[in-house]
Amino acid sequence: MNVITQKTGWIEIICGGMFSGKSEELIRRARRTQYAQQKIQVFKPSIDNRYSDEYVVSHSQMKLPSILVADTKEIRAKIEEDTQVIAIDEVQFFDEDVIELVGELADGGKRVILAGLDMDYMGKPFGPMPHLLAIADYITKLQAICVKCGNPAGRTQRLSHDKEQIVVGADNIYEARCRNCHEIID
Repeated sequence: MNVITQKTGWIEIICGGMFSGKSEELIRRARRTQYAQQKIQVFKPSIDNRYSDEYVVSHSQMKLPSILVADTKEIRAKIEEDTQVIAIDEVQFFDEDVIELVGELADGGKRVILAGLDMDYMGKPFGPMPHLLAIADYITKLQAICVKCGNPAGRTQRLSHDKEQIVVGADNIYEARCRNCHEIID
């Protein structure tokens, strides 16, 4: 009898608006892999320079060592062969090539944990997230608390009048808002 051994990998996505705990949840899951003595590599985009270049840092100041990368090509080049788990924070900032990479990693037996905004400040799908959500095996959508009414908040309110899709910042530029309190600023 022939036994076929197949590698089993998967893609997990943690998504939601700002201040919903995405990075905190990614850090929690990454720490659990370390307890299981699995080799993990954590990546974050170089554009995210809010708290640290060497760590993924949550708004609540939890942190985890990470590798700063400019793009998907650099992630691919830095993944070590014996790594079992790959985590990427702020995945919405990466190019569309990240979709192919995470698919290849999962197909190759790796556990892939992604965290990112599913919508931009206008309430529109953000970067590669719609496609990543479609191919994910597990999705966790987190909610923050609306700063206006206290309801569950899945939107990100930009407080400045910048028109660019990407403006990196924290509570000085953004607030968590519910569907009813979210406003598109022209």
